[in-house]
Amino acid sequence: MSAVYTTDEYGRPFIIVREQDKKARTTGIEATKAHIMAAKTVANIVRTSLGPRGLDKILISPDGDITISNDGATIMSQMAIENQIGKLLVELSKSQDDEIGDGTTGIVVLAGALLEQAEELLDRGIHPIRISDGFEQACKIAVAHLDKVSDVIPWSKDNTSDLFKCAKTSLGSKIVNKCHDQFAQIAVDAILAVADLKRKDVDFELIKMEGKVGGELADTALVRGVIIDKDFSHPQMPKEVKDAKIAILTCPFEPPKPKTKHKLDITSVKEFEELQRYERDTFEKMVKQVKDCGANIVACQWGFDDEANSLLLQHQLPAIRWVGGPEIELLAIATNGRIVPRFEDLSSAKLGSAGTIREVTYGTTNENMIVVEDCANSKAVTVLVRGGNKMIVDEAKRSLHDAMCVVRNLITDNRVVYGGAAAEISCSVAVERAADQVSNIEQYAMRSFARALDAIPMALAENSGLPPIETLSHVKSEQTKLGISSLGVDCMDTGVSDMKEQFVFDPLISKRQQFLLATQLVKMILKIDDVIVHKSDEQ
Repeated sequence: MSAVYTTDEYGRPFIIVREQDKKARTTGIEATKAHIMAAKTVANIVRTSLGPRGLDKILISPDGDITISNDGATIMSQMAIENQIGKLLVELSKSQDDEIGDGTTGIVVLAGALLEQAEELLDRGIHPIRISDGFEQACKIAVAHLDKVSDVIPWSKDNTSDLFKCAKTSLGSKIVNKCHDQFAQIAVDAILAVADLKRKDVDFELIKMEGKVGGELADTALVRGVIIDKDFSHPQMPKEVKDAKIAILTCPFEPPKPKTKHKLDITSVKEFEELQRYERDTFEKMVKQVKDCGANIVACQWGFDDEANSLLLQHQLPAIRWVGGPEIELLAIATNGRIVPRFEDLSSAKLGSAGTIREVTYGTTNENMIVVEDCANSKAVTVLVRGGNKMIVDEAKRSLHDAMCVVRNLITDNRVVYGGAAAEISCSVAVERAADQVSNIEQYAMRSFARALDAIPMALAENSGLPPIETLSHVKSEQTKLGISSLGVDCMDTGVSDMKEQFVFDPLISKRQQFLLATQLVKMILKIDDVIVHKSDEQ
């Protein structure tokens, strides 16, 4: 902070304090270039994770938690980015993840490439607004071209081979590609089990993912029911219940207590014995109410003490305690039961039903899980993910979620474009062709948009160990000569460039969303020409 000593017209001294030192300001092209630099730096981090041969990143949180992933949205959200423009790219990948679920790396790489091209146009003296307008025109042409080159893939509940191929494409770049087919099949089966095909809608709340460290990825299984990470409350209770009638309770097995603070004075042994008797009678009444309604197993959201546990065992009533809120809700949906908040409300109509409820033990560590199978409502499924360590299990869960999102997108809209950057190359050629018809200055921006689309195949080729420029030139010339829009980068080195033959599909809505969101963000960044940052006193 600087100050100036001066006097007024009467000679009285005063000090003028300059507060502006607390502000940092960047304006004009300098501000735009600073933003582009920040965005390019962030985009280059995830660039190497693109495609089936993309590399993983290891992210360590302040608490020391380790995440290993090549999922764009996960990498972006785990990085503690301070820069405001960098945060916008994080939001971009998050919005793609929330809306589509896949293509989070590609969208960040595309946004970075667009900004890189915009920087070159700014150096040539083209106004940011004209660049934005050119990008907008090019994006419209690219999206319209995607509709033209898209194919409709037929599927039904009995014929899911095309859905399976799309799920495989999504899993190709993930850690689970050793169990490629198995995970793709699990994704398809899980989505079709809960999908409402009339409304073309999928409720992800009905799919629960449970991870258990131990075993290998190949042990991952889809359970058509619910898995609860608990065990029966008493070790002597039966480990399996057939034709289960389940009472789902959110009230604890204990005598009622006043809501306010209370104190109980006991002055004699007789009073203490009366209190004991009251407790025992209350427990017996609760157990009797459960038995009378026809239940043969109890799931309780709260705990219960040893006396209640012992009584439940005596009355041959297996019980599960401390079941979490989401599990209780899923259990109620799966078994067509009602969640009961008071013992007085119990009735046979509110019980859930399941074919078998059994306790399963994993490994030598005595870790148990309750598996509820053959439920009354088959629209609730659980995926039990196994893996050698917690990081693999977490990454496998994220990979499966992405694959499920792809299948969901195809149920919503079953049009696909071809992967391996075939769609981007085809759109790039179409935009370049359209730019030749434009007479004003926006044609430069349109050509730059086409070059930015070429960044995706180049990144794919680079990550696959192929010469990027040579690969792109070859595929582009083949597409133009033969007029086949499904030719792309052969990342897996199979010797076949036609993605139709390789069965590499991307949902159309995913690719369209990538183009629209990336262009929208770049337009927003180009329109910022003044940054005022208020520095704190510590700085």
